[in-house]
Amino acid sequence: MSVNVSLSRSAFAGPRSSGKLTRTVLTTTGYLLLVAGAVGMLLPIFWMVSTSVKPLNQIFSLPIQWWPAQPQWENYSNAWGRFPFGRYFVNSVIVSLGVTILNVTLSGFAGFALAKYRFFGKQVVFLAILATLMLPIEVLMVPTFLIVKELNWLNSYQGLIIPAAADAFGIFLMRQTMLHIPDALIEAARIDGASEPRIYVQIILPLLWPAVLTLALFVWRETWDAFVWPLLITSQDALRTVPIGLQRFQEENLTNYNEAMAMSFISMLPLAVMFFIFQRAFIQGIAGTGIKE
Repeated sequence: MSVNVSLSRSAFAGPRSSGKLTRTVLTTTGYLLLVAGAVGMLLPIFWMVSTSVKPLNQIFSLPIQWWPAQPQWENYSNAWGRFPFGRYFVNSVIVSLGVTILNVTLSGFAGFALAKYRFFGKQVVFLAILATLMLPIEVLMVPTFLIVKELNWLNSYQGLIIPAAADAFGIFLMRQTMLHIPDALIEAARIDGASEPRIYVQIILPLLWPAVLTLALFVWRETWDAFVWPLLITSQDALRTVPIGLQRFQEENLTNYNEAMAMSFISMLPLAVMFFIFQRAFIQGIAGTGIKE
């Protein structure tokens, strides 16, 4: 009897151990793929930092020198002094902050109306908003430029900020997040006599913070990296942003690759710092935007 029991146990133990081994192999392979992907993404950034502190004669030398024996940190100060990058960074902060505040505010209002109000043609309005995502920027650029020109907003902060103050992606993100908020909370607040602005500020907005921060990061990144629109409407250094400043720097310093890499690294630091600070809320915001009808 004992022999039969031991044989049956060994028969069950075989498939179990095999399944456990398979899961271990798959998990290890997944981690290795993630590590390889992370290295592949971080390697260009490391190369950029390495190039920024190299002398010019070592940038393209073979074999590749991943880090110079004597880093030239003065490349950063030299590059910063060639152009008014301080002014460019201030302009980028002003424009990105203005666009982010307006976009998040207007997208929140529109998303609240589309998610929690009932009115005739709501779905048609929502589909029309989504349809604008399929329009290439080249289609909108000329009429937008003509409107900005008629308003005398060329070479102005309002010309850089107002055209990007709202977009379909922000409205979609806010609407999808608000669909998960129970209607009972809003109805209870209305019964208690709360006004619609108070409901939005005191009930809806505290529940939206992950999505708000997610949208803010997306909008800030898009605005900070914007190149075509600022190039079109600005012709004065006093209003140019960082991407335009980098482009002008590269035009006049074609062979100063180390200094160009130094300024490129500085220009990406604000985005990297913001993501690392708000990454938890960013992930929560993305995870909470599932489609719900």
